[in-house]
Amino acid sequence: MERARITVFDTTLRDGEQSPGCSMNVQEKLRMAHQLDRLGVDVIEAGFPIASEGDFAAVQAIAAVVRRPIIAGLARACSTDIERAWRAVHGAARPRIHVFLATSDIHLQYKLRMSRQQCLDQAAESVRLARTFCDDVEFSPEDGTRTDPEFLCQVLQSVVDAGATTLNIPDTVGYTTPAEFGGLIRTIRRCVRGIENVVISAHCHNDLGLAVANSLAAIEAGARQVECTINGIGERAGNAALEEIVMAMRVRPDTLAYQTGIVTEQLFPTSQLLTEITGVGVQPNKAIIGRNAFAHEAGIHQDGMLKNPLTYEIMTPQSVGVPDSTLILGKHSGRHALGLRCQQLGFTFDRWELDDLYRRFVALADRVKKVDDHQLRELIAGMKPPAQSVSSPPAKSVAVPTVIGAQQRKRPPQVRSLRSSSASVTIPLNAMPEHRSDQDDYFWGV
Repeated sequence: MERARITVFDTTLRDGEQSPGCSMNVQEKLRMAHQLDRLGVDVIEAGFPIASEGDFAAVQAIAAVVRRPIIAGLARACSTDIERAWRAVHGAARPRIHVFLATSDIHLQYKLRMSRQQCLDQAAESVRLARTFCDDVEFSPEDGTRTDPEFLCQVLQSVVDAGATTLNIPDTVGYTTPAEFGGLIRTIRRCVRGIENVVISAHCHNDLGLAVANSLAAIEAGARQVECTINGIGERAGNAALEEIVMAMRVRPDTLAYQTGIVTEQLFPTSQLLTEITGVGVQPNKAIIGRNAFAHEAGIHQDGMLKNPLTYEIMTPQSVGVPDSTLILGKHSGRHALGLRCQQLGFTFDRWELDDLYRRFVALADRVKKVDDHQLRELIAGMKPPAQSVSSPPAKSVAVPTVIGAQQRKRPPQVRSLRSSSASVTIPLNAMPEHRSDQDDYFWGV
């Protein structure tokens, strides 16, 4: 099946920067722009040049040195903004002016205080002005998903006739649902003349947690550009997360037959750089790039992972630039993962020794939540050998918990000395039982 090419428009440096606490200076924006270039995004929206001298300088600097992607500058639908945006991006190898104007009745009435006819006229005039400077002009009807569809199509028709080359449909307040948004894109494709010569784009916010789903619905309905940000940062609840959209298409080409130019191995490094620059961390369970995205604590999951990672991971961590999966040692962990970590630390136990250690481990994990290596070494060091003097009470034999398909059994303790790279410890040694079935081993490993 032929996979349609989707243009990835990254607005981390513009809409993303508007997220509280995420503003960047010129040098920080330059660092991020170079990384977005390495990531392979098609369009970098470098900023809003009219907003400040710093933003103008950042857009101008990025346009001068980042040569492969399109460099876009945002402008309101007025001459001062458009001229300022052009001065900022004109040095780019591939410049774009991105013009926006609100079109919903609530914005027209309460924010702009203009009529629908005034909106139509201003949108067309602004695009015509932008085209005198630049061949690549994008237009966004702000709050497009709350705009009357018939009027929205009238506005879009007017800007297509004026020379817009990309029509971006913003779900500015994260209000729409996937079925609605897909239907709106299909309506636009059906009703706007000349739409076949224009790229339709989607810009979704995450106020209802639907930004990625809405973006994918737009793509399936015919949009061929998607606007998104690294880590999903942006106004209020953020934007559609670039990494989630891209990996959804890469992991599920059977249902999402699209491709991008993104170098997915750069996703995690890009996320890490943004976190470093802004100081705003990513939630641990964030898809693709959160620290728990490839971490496993539950014993059943860990056992499956150790046998075949495909049991619980639908993509490899390396495919998104994460070094490796991790098995977290906590109260839900199983003996299998505990035994592996002990081996990595230089200790080897038979089944009965590990069973004894595991009971101690679970008791500790109940208190501390996550058991670190130094705590695990202390547990191992605390495993005492049987008494050596007649004055000491006799060593108690340890009952091994019942395992499905196996009888409970007791083994007399023996002693051996094992050495790790950092310490020598004495550990009780029990004779290994006869081999049990694979099913028994599965439950024991958990």
